[in-house]
Amino acid sequence: MFLLLLLTLCYTGCRGRCKTINPFVYQLENISKSYAGKQVLSIDKLVIERGKIYGIIGPSGAGKSTLLRLLNLLEPPSSGNLLFNGVPVTNKSGKQVLELRRKMTMVFQRPVLFDTSVYNNVKYGLKARGYARKDITELVHKALDEVGLTEFVDRNARSLSGGEAQRIALARAMVLKPEVILLDEPTSNLDPANVAMIEKITGGLHKKQGTTVIMVTHNIFQAQRMSEEILLFFKGKLIERGTADQIFNHPRDERTDAFIKGVMIY
Repeated sequence: MFLLLLLTLCYTGCRGRCKTINPFVYQLENISKSYAGKQVLSIDKLVIERGKIYGIIGPSGAGKSTLLRLLNLLEPPSSGNLLFNGVPVTNKSGKQVLELRRKMTMVFQRPVLFDTSVYNNVKYGLKARGYARKDITELVHKALDEVGLTEFVDRNARSLSGGEAQRIALARAMVLKPEVILLDEPTSNLDPANVAMIEKITGGLHKKQGTTVIMVTHNIFQAQRMSEEILLFFKGKLIERGTADQIFNHPRDERTDAFIKGVMIY
């Protein structure tokens, strides 16, 4: 987990004359992922539009977190084509993948915080990218203000509560101004007050920075509240996608209807 965090913390702006921005931040074609010979994800075609909030739902073992790892370029697909900003990721060198990964960041279900101050945790990614000390200080304090934890700047990050720790993880992600933020069960086991705060912070990040947000959640009502589009996975396959209204009130697939109603589908 610690290694995954380092990888995700390692957005560069457009240099020179920019080309027309691809409307799709991700494009997946004939993607599959297997572990020890067992296929856990199979997607014929999937596009993720830039600047939208997506909720990914489905029963345990549906392939949701596996998809998130592929999107964050932490693991390659076993087969198929994955494009980020129109650029094929397959067969890219480690350095090229790192440059693409700098445009995204991931917040895990259990945030991994360094055994140092909150300030040092939030500044880590900025320092790694060569920001000036003055700029780092300004950006860190701004991020902490946005998550409501300015007074915690000198506290040891590992002394924080679960909700506070998750807000620090969000601050550490948002300070980098990523094009994409991937959230893996960001409010699991948090109290209602912290759930509401995390949702507010995430929604604000999307609104202010135009960040594409892709969130895996077991809380279907959270997906309903936050998502512009919902993707429902079952046994490694995408079985339905649509707006919250369509998914919850007019599902096309009987398995979607069963899942939304709380009927176990395994």
